[in-house]
Amino acid sequence: MSARGCVIGLAEWRLPRSGADAVRYGARVGAEGLQLDFGGPGRGEWADAPGRARALREASAATGVALLALAGNVLNDVGLAPAPGGPAEARVRRLLARLLDTARELAVPLAFVPSFRRGAIKGPAAFARTARTLAWAAAEAEARGLLLASENVLRVAGARALVEAVGSPAFRLVLDTFNPVHAGLDCARLVAGTAPWLADQVHLKDGPPPVGETPPLGRGSGRLEATLAALGRRRARVAALVLENDYRGGGADRIAADLAWARAAVLRHGLGPGKDARAR
Repeated sequence: MSARGCVIGLAEWRLPRSGADAVRYGARVGAEGLQLDFGGPGRGEWADAPGRARALREASAATGVALLALAGNVLNDVGLAPAPGGPAEARVRRLLARLLDTARELAVPLAFVPSFRRGAIKGPAAFARTARTLAWAAAEAEARGLLLASENVLRVAGARALVEAVGSPAFRLVLDTFNPVHAGLDCARLVAGTAPWLADQVHLKDGPPPVGETPPLGRGSGRLEATLAALGRRRARVAALVLENDYRGGGADRIAADLAWARAAVLRHGLGPGKDARAR
């Protein structure tokens, strides 16, 4: 485990391997944990396909690479703001129930859903419908002993309003260190305004590729150091830093360099899974 007990992990959907092969790949390149993707059309095999969860658990036990969370990235394609009471809402709820059941089977503590592309929260109606969906899903997560988180690019006031609208102790916000910057926001300000509700797994990336590969951590345009410094100042609980640079083209050396950068950043900024920020 990394310094201060903070796991440094990878995101399955950004690797050249998937499933149990991704777990083994993570072990080979020196990662300590892995966030998994639920899969779906154009995204690979469903994580709840027969035997897949068992294979992932066995690979984790054999390699020591922890399974950290399950991401419902397919919701970017489906959306989280269906019309109440109709067939679209029933479909979204079925997907979310499958996601949560699989997270429980994998024994991960966190499931999260993104709000980008078709799921983007644009306007009051989308906000209200998204909050309705997340409130239902958070209750389902709590019943399964899980946390549910939303990854979005709302401003501080909007993010706090979403937490209030969902109204669940099992609900969190996923911090990505670049997506808000890309949307014109200040990540350090987001941390200052939302620290008590942040999930303890943070996505690390430092910008889009100017040309070709995503930039190495610490060398992009995402003001990554300022964001991590803000997490340290707020003493936010950070159990895992998850590298979300795009490694699908391979490049174990790039991953090793980013892992080393992240481990050093933990020490520079005093990050770790200490006392929950909500208790302060």
